[in-house]
Amino acid sequence: MYELRCKDVGFDCPGVVRGATKEDVLKQAAGHAAEVHSTQVTPALAEKVFALIHRREDASPNANL
Repeated sequence: MYELRCKDVGFDCPGVVRGATKEDVLKQAAGHAAEVHSTQVTPALAEKVFALIHRREDASPNANL
């Protein structure tokens, strides 16, 4: 399980996106950025965000997320 916190990208936002792959998290984060922050994810921003996505060490397949 992978995770991205919106605040790690620089937004004052409590949002957290989780997914099975980094690509899944990036896709969800792009949707969140557009919907909540009116931000278009450019290729440069996507590269930065992709690097910030991290593996959740405490997550198990049955964890409530």
